[in-house]
Amino acid sequence: MRFNSLSNSNTPPSEPDETLTLDTHNPISVTPDLFSLLSDQILSLILSNLTKSQQISSCLTCSSFPNLLDVDIVQACIISPRNSGICLSNKFVSIPFISNEGYFWNPEFLGAGLIDRGVRILAQGCPNLRRLVLLGASEEGFRNLQILKLVGSVNGLYGSMVSDIGLTILSQVCPRLLKLELVGCEESYDGIKAIGQCCQMMEELTLCDHKLEGGWLAALSYCVNLKTLKFQSCKFIDPSPGLDAHLGSCPTLEELRLERCRLRDKQGLGALFLVCEAVRVLVFEDCWGLDNNSFSAASICRRVASLSLEGCSLLTMDGFEPVVHSWKELKRLKVVSCNNVKDSAMTPELATLFSLLKELKWRPDSKSFLSSGLEGTGVWQKGGRSFKI
Repeated sequence: MRFNSLSNSNTPPSEPDETLTLDTHNPISVTPDLFSLLSDQILSLILSNLTKSQQISSCLTCSSFPNLLDVDIVQACIISPRNSGICLSNKFVSIPFISNEGYFWNPEFLGAGLIDRGVRILAQGCPNLRRLVLLGASEEGFRNLQILKLVGSVNGLYGSMVSDIGLTILSQVCPRLLKLELVGCEESYDGIKAIGQCCQMMEELTLCDHKLEGGWLAALSYCVNLKTLKFQSCKFIDPSPGLDAHLGSCPTLEELRLERCRLRDKQGLGALFLVCEAVRVLVFEDCWGLDNNSFSAASICRRVASLSLEGCSLLTMDGFEPVVHSWKELKRLKVVSCNNVKDSAMTPELATLFSLLKELKWRPDSKSFLSSGLEGTGVWQKGGRSFKI
């Protein structure tokens, strides 16, 4: 469990080994107690050395728990051996495991019913909770929750289904959400629409390795206050986005980030740019399949002021330059490890554009030709602009 109390402690969050459970028949006391004088780190260390029954009785006498702000219960949903010195990890979770005669132990997970029960207890005991990370739950009850990370499935480790009904329930019981991250979830248009309609304060949506059904992109237009949209490790955007006239748009969107995604889905990527045409910050990081044709669709986002390209090896100068010239408000540019964007192909027009930028980080392949390509633009001369190369 990771948590921060409402105290002024600056101690970093920590992770006890045991799962914390609360008894719903015994309300948590809110009177001052000695536990409240301890830092989060010391309190976590104490609880990690107690048995489960001792943890329960201790929690019922500690007024710090109603003030928890940040809880991660993913580890608590995994039934794993405590005496294993081997840990299997990916970017979402770490699981202790053992091998038996050459076969690896297959991790077990708590059932959805038990997880839901624990979440309800947590909601009753921690009304001030602001951030929650959980796995496989079908309902939550945190009216004040602002940040939620919901893990529907993890490839090779865990598989569940977070349905449109589940997202609809979530949107109704967590109306104050500001940031939502969905990992491996399989919803569709209806689930995303429900989130947009009920969580109208939501400013950031992250989709990681999503499995959303075709046509879901049109639901983003219901997220009326969305400012940041992130895609991480996604194999596609939208396999069947439908007609452009029905997609709608997100006029408040400021930042679109695509990280470690496969962008071979040309139709879905084009539909995404259409929905996000008002975006100001555009980021591509280690995206496979972003070629000249795909990148050209981004020219519809005419308000782009900041572009970052990193690890996009299929893009060439022929595809890069026309799009950059179409963005009249571009002020910041970063191009790193895009091996086919060659300095030798730089035109005088592009060099002039570089001289007008406020920030430039240019390391696409080599910098042997860049100095001569910018000759006469005032860059690096006394009184000229200085950029990161």
